[in-house]
Amino acid sequence: MISLKIFLRRAALAFIVSVAPIVGAGIGPFAAAVAHADVVSSIAVKGNVRVEPATIKNYVTIKPGKPYAPAAIDESVKALFDTGLFADVTIDRRGSTLVVTVLENPIVNTVILHGNRKIKNDVLVALLTIHARDVLTDAKLKGDAQRIQDYYASQGRSTATVDPQVSKLPDNRVDVVFEIHEGGRTSIGSIVFVGNHAFSDYRLRGIILSRQHNILSWLTHKDVFDEA
Repeated sequence: MISLKIFLRRAALAFIVSVAPIVGAGIGPFAAAVAHADVVSSIAVKGNVRVEPATIKNYVTIKPGKPYAPAAIDESVKALFDTGLFADVTIDRRGSTLVVTVLENPIVNTVILHGNRKIKNDVLVALLTIHARDVLTDAKLKGDAQRIQDYYASQGRSTATVDPQVSKLPDNRVDVVFEIHEGGRTSIGSIVFVGNHAFSDYRLRGIILSRQHNILSWLTHKDVFDEA
């Protein structure tokens, strides 16, 4: 009886050993397909003119032959946008190829200030981050317009407005024009204190930076209204 049990155990073990390679062969291709479901064999770059394909691929976190998660596409798009070189970026998979399509930001040809009469060009140009041969982005354009407007406000012209305009040229170049409307100068007509009993208005006016408009204001500009 004991020998029969041993025989059956050996027979069962032999069966398992013989079947295992067949089962493994059936599972292997399926497992390999799953493991390679998110792997590309190559990366293609389209739409670039100035920027080299190698530079663009360097910012793509997905690498040929290596598995990647879906989030890697969003990370790659963000990394390319963060360079400031591109106005638009899309990444698609076409078969085993990852296609990166870009739209490059334009190059600045010239920067023009128009409408400024009270403040000289060299003063305003020093405020700008956009210069000839720079890559133009919306953030730079809006930021420079705001800097010009803030400077006018600090000079008592809080109603001044700045309209940034972009004129397209061939070869993805642009002229940038800041159309400035200076507005009128806002001066302080009077300074009034409320609640002061120990010190007079005259004495308190003497210790603050702001001054009321007077005949010398055109020279000192201390009557300029500035919220700061």
